[in-house]
Amino acid sequence: MEIQYVYTKKRADFGRQCIFSDRPSELLVDIAPNPEALKEFLERDPVDRAIQVVQEMSEHDVNTERFETDSHGVNHAEGGWPKDVNPQEVEQVIRFRKKVEKDEMYVSTVQNLGNQMEHCIRQNNAIDIYQDYFSDIEIQATEEPPSAKTINVFRDPCKDRGVAHISWYPDGPTKLAIAYCNTDFQRAPKDTSTESYLWDVINPNKPELALKPVSPLVCLEYNPKDSHVLVGGCYNGQIAYWDSRKGSQPVESTEVANGHRDPVWKVIWNQSKTGTECFSVSTDGQVLWWDTRKLSEPIERLCLDPTKKQDLACAHGAYSLEYEPTIPTKFMAGSEQGAIFACNRKGKTDADKIVAVYPGHIGPVYALQRNPQFPKVFMSVGDWTARIWSEDIKENAIMWTKYHQCGLTDGCWSTARPGVFFTSKTDGTLDVWDLLFKQNDPTLTVQVCDEPLQCLRLQEHGRLMACGSQSGVATIVELSEGFYAQNRNERNLVNAIFERETRREKILESRHREMKLKEKKGGAEEEEEHRDEEHEDLVAKAEADFFAAIENEKKLRDRRKEEREAALRNGQVDEEEEAGTGIGDAEDEAEEKQELEKVEEVPEQAAEEKGESESAEK
Repeated sequence: MEIQYVYTKKRADFGRQCIFSDRPSELLVDIAPNPEALKEFLERDPVDRAIQVVQEMSEHDVNTERFETDSHGVNHAEGGWPKDVNPQEVEQVIRFRKKVEKDEMYVSTVQNLGNQMEHCIRQNNAIDIYQDYFSDIEIQATEEPPSAKTINVFRDPCKDRGVAHISWYPDGPTKLAIAYCNTDFQRAPKDTSTESYLWDVINPNKPELALKPVSPLVCLEYNPKDSHVLVGGCYNGQIAYWDSRKGSQPVESTEVANGHRDPVWKVIWNQSKTGTECFSVSTDGQVLWWDTRKLSEPIERLCLDPTKKQDLACAHGAYSLEYEPTIPTKFMAGSEQGAIFACNRKGKTDADKIVAVYPGHIGPVYALQRNPQFPKVFMSVGDWTARIWSEDIKENAIMWTKYHQCGLTDGCWSTARPGVFFTSKTDGTLDVWDLLFKQNDPTLTVQVCDEPLQCLRLQEHGRLMACGSQSGVATIVELSEGFYAQNRNERNLVNAIFERETRREKILESRHREMKLKEKKGGAEEEEEHRDEEHEDLVAKAEADFFAAIENEKKLRDRRKEEREAALRNGQVDEEEEAGTGIGDAEDEAEEKQELEKVEEVPEQAAEEKGESESAEK
């Protein structure tokens, strides 16, 4: 690579202009000699001065012996082959030729390097690479602050409609396809137009082409392989596609009976060889695949049933759809219940096609998109926050924004910088987030309009952002260079952030799982201890009741005995009664003795029963 330097200098600094032409001589200045100056010089005679006037020569030696050689430089004359090479052996000859070619290649490479080095040396001799040029000029390097400015505004020719979807022209930021629709249920006036338009970015006064569907378009997408073809999803559930070269009417539309039952909120072109396949999603809970060459019926169906039973009654309606062309078999859908479905079209069964269900948001998921440079990381927008997820973590997001005062309506990643994403809000503001700059607050907040923003779409180069409002106004905003010019080490830094947060969530998830297991085990142990305590309490209560009854019985007998003795002392009992009393006392003593024996057996029997019960439980 030759290094060239361009030096500029004013013409006035060069002195008098040089004129190269044939004209007579002209005396400009006549300076007379000074005889006194001659005394300061000495004459030298003779004077030797080296002057090179002949061509440089060098001595060369040439071997003039003639040998017969082939195209690989191997001579076949007698004695031309090395001693270890037999000309009759084909393998040895091939091996020797490869060695010669390798040596020749090495020699030619060294020669080329030598020529390059010689060129570099000559350049270094001509230009001092260590010299500081323009050192006297002060360079004022000021970093541009983050900013955004409005370039153009496109207004809906018809009123009472909002911007439902925006799609950029795939071959450059020259055109814009905008779908207009009033998505409020049964609130659109009867005479509302169903047209959507293709706009030229330079001319906001009049649309370039009007698309006339049967029902208002909720979404509209350019075909990335054919910029003249567009596909749109209608409010009545139909799918239609247009060719801009054939006019405003759709080339073909799906039948109402075979389409969606609800508005088609998202339609995306699928990665295919023909470039004619697409798939759509709706709040009826179905994902349908289509081929624009035959829209009479869908190619394939999938029901977004979290139970994986493909029951349409249990299906979740979907608002958003995500598809990455680099992963052609996988896609994701965000439901109106807040769940995020990760699906694989090539699953063996319908149940296997739903790979995972992420918890998502409190309300509907309005936007879903993978990071263009890190496909494992995706972003979802819903309720009052935006969340960043990793496919490795199913329980929780790895990063999220703060909860805003107003709801979020849409969001997308930057196509140029992996750490930048955008969100729109119902207060008409556009937030630009830069994860490398700060993560708690947006880097830039732009007040695009006074009514709610409904959709966003970033141009492929990452410089232009199109925002659609509820009043039907589409605004193109140009971002400052810092939001689309990638830094030298940004990719590695953003990757480190995602990996760190993923690792942190994995640790928290494993810790949470351990705590759940401990709580479960602790509950079982507490229940077992409680059961043992209840058994011990019952045995102790039975023993206490038994001993209390025996004590009461003993006290009753003692009291009767004292009463009899008192009666005998007072002479109130005759001899027969005394004899009977004596007999009764003897019987009472015998009964008391038997009862005492039973009392001694009760604790032993209770202990044996307790041991048997414990062994049975173990």
